[in-house]
Amino acid sequence: MQRTVFDKDHEAFRETVRAFLEAEVVPVYDQWYEQGIAPRDFYYKLGELGVFGIEVPEEFGGAGIESFKFQAILIEECARAAVSLGGSGVHVGLCLPYILNLATQEQKQRWLPGFVSGETMFAIAMTEPGTGSDLAGMRTTAKLSADGTHYVLNGSKTFITGGVLADRVIVCARTAAPAEGDRRHGISLFAVDTKSAGYTVGRKLDKLGLKVSDTAELNFTDVQVPVEDLLGEEHKGFSYLGQNLPQERASIAVGAYAQAKAAIRFAKEYTRQRNVFGQPVASFQNTKFELAA
Repeated sequence: MQRTVFDKDHEAFRETVRAFLEAEVVPVYDQWYEQGIAPRDFYYKLGELGVFGIEVPEEFGGAGIESFKFQAILIEECARAAVSLGGSGVHVGLCLPYILNLATQEQKQRWLPGFVSGETMFAIAMTEPGTGSDLAGMRTTAKLSADGTHYVLNGSKTFITGGVLADRVIVCARTAAPAEGDRRHGISLFAVDTKSAGYTVGRKLDKLGLKVSDTAELNFTDVQVPVEDLLGEEHKGFSYLGQNLPQERASIAVGAYAQAKAAIRFAKEYTRQRNVFGQPVASFQNTKFELAA
């Protein structure tokens, strides 16, 4: 069955992405895999390709196209080539909606041009040691200073995708205690500069999968976050998280489909080449397939 959700512009983008992956990623991917991270300079190439700015308004250097379809194509093509692009998926798929929907005009002017170019890579920090997916149970705190100029951030996060190389991290922290009958109250979001004093990156975590996606522990010790870097309204962070997480789930669904399709394709090619050469192929990892489109 032929899909009809993509038009000729989408397919032209697909061809561009496919050629880019074959030229810039596939030849060096084994090295990235061994190192467990994509090189920082690679994100500038993605910026030049334009993939970071598709949904960013034109006034900030983007294309101003409000569509998830281009991200879906990128996910599909990465699966087809059996590669991943480090933390860049979080940069666009998870972090951009928060900036577009919550940032002030001044914040957008500060952050989005660098977002588009790859100069300012974003990650988001929700999960904490001991709390897992219970976001209402987070213990990282952000207390407003006496003079009202900044928040003082203390706590830690774990399993943060893109956390090693991120330039700014959207950190979820408690700015107030839970309200009676509402554990979700009191959480706020901050776009924290990773160069801030007291901000440290802990271990780069090893994983069973997603080897090229740098996943880190983050620690905050009296990190001063300017009030100008509060994202959205104070205490409403949990609500914002609930509004934006569905797109992440959609990305996971697209990825699952694309990986399953790629697995069938690789298996067919494995069988074909085994029949051609008349002997078993030792492993996919050490075998170079010439795959049909």
